[in-house]
Amino acid sequence: MKYKLIIDKNAQEEITAVVHSPSALTEQIENLVRSFSGTDSVVGYRDGEMRKLKFSETECITVIDRRVIAVDTNGNHYQIKERLRDLEQLLPSYFIRINKSTLANENRILRFDAVFSGGVDAVFMCGWRDYVSRRCFSQIKRRYEGI
Repeated sequence: MKYKLIIDKNAQEEITAVVHSPSALTEQIENLVRSFSGTDSVVGYRDGEMRKLKFSETECITVIDRRVIAVDTNGNHYQIKERLRDLEQLLPSYFIRINKSTLANENRILRFDAVFSGGVDAVFMCGWRDYVSRRCFSQIKRRYEGI
């Protein structure tokens, strides 16, 4: 296998891989390329404080009282000025939709709990819980079954 990296600030970015057949490595490369959006953080506001929130340190991004809120790994809530649908285009592939108003960091979901009402909640490592819609849960199950 040959590897070639050319760094040219004036050239348009392009990634080309020539392989004999798909493999686990090619799948990882494809996921890495698709998940990179050129940015790895978003600006959050809380109590007059402005902070750069890395996507890897964000549990989920949700809408509460018509405001877009990011929950960090400590359970702190930060308001974000971007709309949820705009953020969905920026976020890496490990962010998944768990309901109409929440995008969750798949790597920070601790477990899925069945609740008394018959639904399912996603429990995050920081302790935050949010419901998972039936439609999104079926997509998540299909995603995990493919592993």
